[in-house]
Amino acid sequence: MTMRRVELDAVVRSVAAETVFANVIQFSRYPDLAPHIASAIVHETVPGPTGRSSWELRFRSGLLRWTECERFLREELRVEFEQTSGDFEDFAGCWALRQDGPDTALHFQADFDFGIASLAGILDPIAERVIGESVARVVVGMFDEVHLAGHTISPAPLNTA
Repeated sequence: MTMRRVELDAVVRSVAAETVFANVIQFSRYPDLAPHIASAIVHETVPGPTGRSSWELRFRSGLLRWTECERFLREELRVEFEQTSGDFEDFAGCWALRQDGPDTALHFQADFDFGIASLAGILDPIAERVIGESVARVVVGMFDEVHLAGHTISPAPLNTA
C-alpha cells in the first residue's frame, strides 16, 4: 500500500498561534472558504478534547465523502485527524502550529490511500491537488496576511449552480 501525502506550509502574519488554532478547528466555516468543499458537518467539537466531523469534497464529477475523528491538542498547538468511515482506504493527518515571533508557522499534512491500486495513477494526483488547494484557500480565507510556501492559488471557479 502506497500512501500519498499532501503538505502545506504557511506563515500567518501577526496572529498568535492560539488564535490560529481556534480558527483552524472551526471546520463548519470551510465550505464558505474553499469551493471544492461541498460540506463540513461538525458532530462534536471543543471544549472536549476530541471531535468528529463529516466531509464532502467535490472530486472529479462527484463527491468524495468521509467522517473523521479529531484530537484537539491545544497545549501542543496541534490537531490530529483520522477517517473513521468513508471513501478512502486510509486518511489521516494533522495541523501543527508554532509561534514564531509575532507570526504563526502553520503546517498541514494529510496521508491518504484509496486502496485501488489500478486507479492510483488517476485518482491520487487529483485528490492531492484538490485537498492541497482546499487547505490553502481555507488558510488564506481565514486570515488577513498569509504567506504560503510554494503554493499558488488559482482564482475560484465561478459558481454555475
